[in-house]
Amino acid sequence: MEREHIEYDVIIVGAGPSGLSAACRLKQLKPKTSIAIVEKGSEVGAHILSGAVLEPTALDELFPNWKDSGAPVKTAVSQDELYFFTKTKSIKIPHFLAPKTMRNNGNFIISLGNLCRWLAKQAERLGVDIFPGFPASSLLYSNDGSVSGIITGDMGIDAKNEKKPSYTQGMEIRGKYTLLSEGCRGHLGKEVIEKFSLDNGCEPQHYAIGIKELWSIPDNLHKPGLVIHSAGWPLSESKSNGGGFLYHADDCQVMVGLITDLSYANPHLNPYEEFQRYKHHPEISKYLTGGKRISYGAKALAKGGIQSQPKMDFPGGILIGDNAGTLNNAKIKGIHCAMKSGMVAAESIVKSMDTIKTDPNTEYFSTAYKKSWAYQELILQRNFGPAQHKWGNILGSAFSFLDINIFNGKLPWTLRDREPDHSKLKPAEGMQPIVYTKPDNKISFDKLSSVYLSNTNHEEDQPSHLILNDQDLPLSYNLPIFSEPAQRYCPAGVYEILTNDDGSKKFQINSQNCVHCKTCDIKEPSQNINWVTPEGGGGPNYPNM
Repeated sequence: MEREHIEYDVIIVGAGPSGLSAACRLKQLKPKTSIAIVEKGSEVGAHILSGAVLEPTALDELFPNWKDSGAPVKTAVSQDELYFFTKTKSIKIPHFLAPKTMRNNGNFIISLGNLCRWLAKQAERLGVDIFPGFPASSLLYSNDGSVSGIITGDMGIDAKNEKKPSYTQGMEIRGKYTLLSEGCRGHLGKEVIEKFSLDNGCEPQHYAIGIKELWSIPDNLHKPGLVIHSAGWPLSESKSNGGGFLYHADDCQVMVGLITDLSYANPHLNPYEEFQRYKHHPEISKYLTGGKRISYGAKALAKGGIQSQPKMDFPGGILIGDNAGTLNNAKIKGIHCAMKSGMVAAESIVKSMDTIKTDPNTEYFSTAYKKSWAYQELILQRNFGPAQHKWGNILGSAFSFLDINIFNGKLPWTLRDREPDHSKLKPAEGMQPIVYTKPDNKISFDKLSSVYLSNTNHEEDQPSHLILNDQDLPLSYNLPIFSEPAQRYCPAGVYEILTNDDGSKKFQINSQNCVHCKTCDIKEPSQNINWVTPEGGGGPNYPNM
């Protein structure tokens, strides 16, 4: 059956900071450009999760009057603390010994979800059409092989792939340019990277999973603007990399989280449980004791840096934001670079529209992006992530101090990290088991109660959006070799090993629990799990994350 279709000049997949910034910049430069943004979340911001400390550089460029326009950017960083944790103690790192990229003067503690909601209002005011609850399930291609738009997901398909009475066919949204701003490990981004060999010459992308909670704490414990970052315990016990954070926002709220690099080797490691342990550290628990947990969420982040960044433009479109890996790992920030990548994409498209009168192309983007401060920033801090992976937190940070503080990122070499994260797991038999204590339901909590706080919901009678290439592999290979790590690396209890009445094992996928973090798509040791979009509006509904 032929699909209904609608045409736009530019289609943007994902209403995150990069996509919304691209839309706003396009309309500022060329107001008559028709633009559609499709967003898989039930509303703009529903699937947005980040720390977040905002460096306002890109926001200043996009909306110089943002302070007078009601932007939800109000809590300036007032105090900046960096620690190395042991199990019971904290060693405060003097500012002069820390990489200068981690200093937060002039930055703001924000809810990225609320910033995206505000950016969406600015985009709509400029004339952008935004369609929440409409996932881009697949790409459209022209006869010449270039991308020419997207197809939104069909609605009303049951778990047996049969049409329900509520069936509604997805629509083709055709465009001259398609910007993919899906966030980390976007499934369409994966497709174009492979189809157009955009990662030729690149190192593998590297990832982490960030798990975060929002708490309301007593007024006497609240210090608006305080930023705490930490390295060391608990991840140091398993020789894994990553770090934690606690940010004091407004209204007696704090954001607490742990970022676990997905390069870890021990298949017994459970990032969710590591986060629960982290909150019990005295330097963190002193703020949470007596408080109330409000929300929970998890999200993967691409942290390979410039060495892992694919070619971002392709025939008919551009990868922007975390879909292309624009996070600045040395700053523990990605919002400003994501926004700038979207703005550069917009400016390149406008130049193409003004100078090319035949078939549209994106040839201007690569040159413009490499001239941008975002690209130059990533070049100067390119060694931070590989140093952490190569030498760990202490020696890696010492190298980064030398590289960034002394040589300003201009050392005449680039460190490499050529082994993909999923290949780092070692057989369970040879690794130390990790015993996690039961939650106390005051500071630490179980997974299911956490998923409940994420407001995650999927229509249960629909095809699973977590696709196994080999249905037998979890039990035939992953279970005996790695003790099936999916039941631990997933932060939402999606994957379980159950025992049948006859004693046999069953691999169960509870896809309705999925918070769309993409960790399974990344860390599965045989790359056997493919994350695709579920029915529109499904997934978490983060109110203030």
